[in-house]
Amino acid sequence: MIQRALPSVPHHVAVVMDGNGRWATRRGLPRAAGHAAGARAVRRLVEAAARRGIPVLTLYAFSGDNWQRPESEVAALFRLFERFLDREQARCLRHGIRLEVIGRRDRLPPALLRAIARAERATAAGQAMTLRVALDYSSRDTIAQAAMIAAHTAHATAPRHGVDGTRERLVAAIAEAMHASAAPDVDLLLRTGGERRLSDFLLWECAYAELVFTDELFPDMTTDLLDRALGEYVRRERRFGALPDTLPGAAPSPIPERTPVRATIAE
Repeated sequence: MIQRALPSVPHHVAVVMDGNGRWATRRGLPRAAGHAAGARAVRRLVEAAARRGIPVLTLYAFSGDNWQRPESEVAALFRLFERFLDREQARCLRHGIRLEVIGRRDRLPPALLRAIARAERATAAGQAMTLRVALDYSSRDTIAQAAMIAAHTAHATAPRHGVDGTRERLVAAIAEAMHASAAPDVDLLLRTGGERRLSDFLLWECAYAELVFTDELFPDMTTDLLDRALGEYVRRERRFGALPDTLPGAAPSPIPERTPVRATIAE
């Protein structure tokens, strides 16, 4: 097996998995077939990201706006998510991947909530990579909810070095509002399907993310496509508002070192 190394691996990669329905329609298949193909593409993407030592991978699976889709399609998606979580649980355990579902929980069906609880509980000790799946997620709703949580707890946070801790409270509240553990800001966001927008995905966390858009539909996701996005990331100069010669040597959003998952598939 060949373990590839990149000059600089992003700490956090986020992916908008767009184009499943169009992939199916172009082949004369029902949209559900496109979502099933997308689930297979998720497995390829997770394996490739793990081999490259990416510590955090967040996938946009179902947005708050996706409730506007036909009821039958939404129900089919939830059944697919449930099966995915149950099937991938053992694979995540073998490779030390911690699986986390972010987003609202109050509108999800009970069977899916039970699958989420099983997967998160079984993989909680994973140290190699964190795989976050966004279900019923809206960044605007999350930030609005977090603002209320932060305001409610403001009195419990003491001032730090002359700063009242507002940002720290809000960051913690954002994680609480979307049922997530702490994670670094997004370094690289990849969107498939030809659209050039964020679609209410991780707006706070993507403040300085490098954005890469591709016309390929998500079911056609390949290792090569991920590598092209990572290559684009490496070529960009990340200044964070500073001048290049004043940038600190350390990464802007450090996280504890994790051990990359060993390659399990020949490339």
